[in-house]
Amino acid sequence: MRERRLEDFACVSSDWFWETDESHRFVFLSPNADKIFGLGQAEMFGRDRHTISNNGSDTSFWSAYDAALEARTPFRDFVYPYAHPDGEPRWFNVSGSPFFEDGRFRGYRGVGSEVTSQYETRLALFEQVRRFNAALENMSQGLCMFDADSRLVVFNNRYCEMFRLGKEHLSLGMTQREVVEELVRLGRYQKGLTVDKLCEGTRTSLAIDHAVPVHRELADGRVIAVSHRPMAGGGWVATFEDVTERRRTEARIAHMARHDPLTDLPNRVSLREARTSPRGDAGDVLAVLCLDLDRFKAVNDAHGHAVGDGLLRAIADRLRSSVRDVDLVVRLGGDEFAVLNRVHDEGSAVALAHRLIDVVSAPYDLDGLPVEIGASVGVALDTEGGEDIERLLKNADMALYHAKSAGRGAARVFDPQMDETAQARIALERDLREALANELFELHYQPLVELGSGKVKGLEALVRWRHPQKGLISPATFIPMAEETGLIVPLGEWILNQACRDAATWPSDVSVAVNVSAVQLRHRTFAQVVLLALASSGLKPDRLELEITESVLLDDTEANLETLHLLRRTGIRIAMDDFGTGYSSLSYLRRFPFDKIKIDQSFVRNAETAADGGAIIRALVGLGASLGITTLVEGIETEDQLASVRADGAQQVQGFLFSPPRPARDVGAMLLPRATPDDAAA
Repeated sequence: MRERRLEDFACVSSDWFWETDESHRFVFLSPNADKIFGLGQAEMFGRDRHTISNNGSDTSFWSAYDAALEARTPFRDFVYPYAHPDGEPRWFNVSGSPFFEDGRFRGYRGVGSEVTSQYETRLALFEQVRRFNAALENMSQGLCMFDADSRLVVFNNRYCEMFRLGKEHLSLGMTQREVVEELVRLGRYQKGLTVDKLCEGTRTSLAIDHAVPVHRELADGRVIAVSHRPMAGGGWVATFEDVTERRRTEARIAHMARHDPLTDLPNRVSLREARTSPRGDAGDVLAVLCLDLDRFKAVNDAHGHAVGDGLLRAIADRLRSSVRDVDLVVRLGGDEFAVLNRVHDEGSAVALAHRLIDVVSAPYDLDGLPVEIGASVGVALDTEGGEDIERLLKNADMALYHAKSAGRGAARVFDPQMDETAQARIALERDLREALANELFELHYQPLVELGSGKVKGLEALVRWRHPQKGLISPATFIPMAEETGLIVPLGEWILNQACRDAATWPSDVSVAVNVSAVQLRHRTFAQVVLLALASSGLKPDRLELEITESVLLDDTEANLETLHLLRRTGIRIAMDDFGTGYSSLSYLRRFPFDKIKIDQSFVRNAETAADGGAIIRALVGLGASLGITTLVEGIETEDQLASVRADGAQQVQGFLFSPPRPARDVGAMLLPRATPDDAAA
C-alpha cells in the first residue's frame, strides 16, 4: 500500500513529498528531503513536524491542517520556514491533505518545494512597494500615472487634496480625458481652460525631451505647476506642485527690485527698463522731468526721520495724482523724483514742471505738524526721437543743477551748452583733486584794521589755487565745487593748519581769521581738526577767529551751535560773516554769543547811492555795541567810505583801501602802521 502511495506522490512532486501519521510524526519522506532539511531520513522519521519548523508558534499555519481535517479538504500553498543545521532560513511552499482508511483519520500527505529565493524576492518586492507607497503618500506634490492607453494606474492623496477630489470623483482605470472632464465639471480650473486645451497641453509637454512645468491657474486663485515625464514602454507620470506662494514671493521680489520701498513708486531700475514711452497725441515728444526737494533736509533733521519719511510718502501721492495713469513717476533716491511723460512742446513741459512745483510746495499736515517745502525741476526733451532714457535722465539732471543754482522753486530746460558746462565742471573737479594731492594751494592774507589805533589786529586767510596752466584761480571759482563734492573738508583742514602755522610766526597781538563752510562744520571731526591745528602749530586759541555765514546755522542748527559752543569754550573767537544779508541773522545773535559781526560790503556800496545804506550800517553798529559785540565793516575802498563808517561808530574795517589780499611773505609789510589823515597834517 505504501509503495502505491509513493508512486502517486512521485507523480505530483518535483522536489520532495512527505507523510505523517495521525500524531503528526513523519512516517515517510522522499529521498531528497535530506538535502533540503540537512537531516537523513532515519533522523526525521518519528519526529513531530513542529520540531523542524521555525514557525512552530504560528498557530495560523498549523490551524490549516486542522481545518483541512475537519472539512476533509486539501490545503494549498502555505509558505513557512524550516530549521536547517547551517542556520540559514529555508522557506517552503507546502500543499497537502488529510487521508483516511476505513473512515478513520490516518495522517497527512503532502508535497513541497523550496521557495527561499522566491520568498526573499517577494519580501524585497513587498518592501519596495511599501516604501513606494510611503513615498507616494508623503510627497508634497500630487502625482498621477497613466499607462500607454492613457488610463490612470496610480495617484496619491496629495493630488486629491490639491484638487479637492473625493473617492466618488476619481478611480483607477479612468482615462486622462475622463479625469480632466471631471475637474472641469467640478469647476476646479479657471474659466477658459477647457478639456481640449488641458489635454493638448499634456501632449505638448510630452513631445518635449525634458519636463518643462506648465503653470495652471485654479478657480480659487492658486497656481499649480504641472510636469509631465514619459515612461519607458508608454504612458507618463504627471506631478502637480502648488507654487502659489512661490509665485507671490517672486512677484514681491521683482516688485521690490523695481520699486522704492518707502513710497512704492517705481525706482531708477524701472526708469532704465522703460522700453516704451507713455502714450500721447501724434507729434508729442518724450519728456523727463527731474525734481529735487528744497528744504527737505532741514525738515528731516528738525523733526526726525519718521516725519521725513511721511513727507516723502505724501509727496509721492501728490505726484501720482498730478499726472496721467500712463505717465511714470519715479523716486530716484533721497529727495529726488522723476516724471516720464509726453508733452506737446517745450512750453507744455515747462508748464508741467511749474505745476509740479506748485503741487509739491503746497503746505502739508503730517499728523498735526504743519510742514512747507519747495522743489526745483530740470527738464529734458527727446526732440529728435530715439534718445535713450539714461541720456535723457542725465540731461534732466544737468538742467536740475542749473535750476537749483537759479534759486528755489525754479525750472530749467536742458540746453546742450549745459553739457559743456558740466564737462567743464568735471574737469575742474578732476583738477581740484589733483591740486589737493599736489598741494597747489596757497594762502593770501588781508588785514583787519582797528579804527581807533589804525593797527592791524588780525589778518583774514583767503585761499588761492595756483593752477599749472591757468595761473592763480579765485576761490569764487573753486570753493563752490569743493563744497559740492565734499573736497572742502580736506581743503579746509589744510587751510586751518597752514593759517595757524603762519600766524604762529606773527606778533602775539595779531590774530588770524579763517572762513568755515557749513560742510566743514557738519563733519564729525571738525572740532578735532581745529584743536589739532592749534596744538601742532603752538598758536594760542584766542589768536584764532573762525568766520561762519548764516547758511552754517540754517543747516543742522542745534548740532552746529553745539560745536561752536565747544570751540568757543576753548578760547577760540567766533565771527558771523556777511551779517545783515540773511532774514534770520538777528535771531542767531540771541542764540549764540558771537565775538564779532562783519557787516557785509554791500551796505557800504549802497551807502554811497542810497540814503538808507548808511542808516543800516549805523543800526547794525549800534546793535553790536549794545550786545557787546565787535563790529567790522567790509569792503572799504575809499577814504570817504572810511570816514563814513568811522562816523557811524564801527570798530574795525577791512578792504582794498588798506590792502588787497597778499601772499604770506608780504604780511610783515601789511603790519606796519598806516598813516592817518591826522598824521599827514602833522
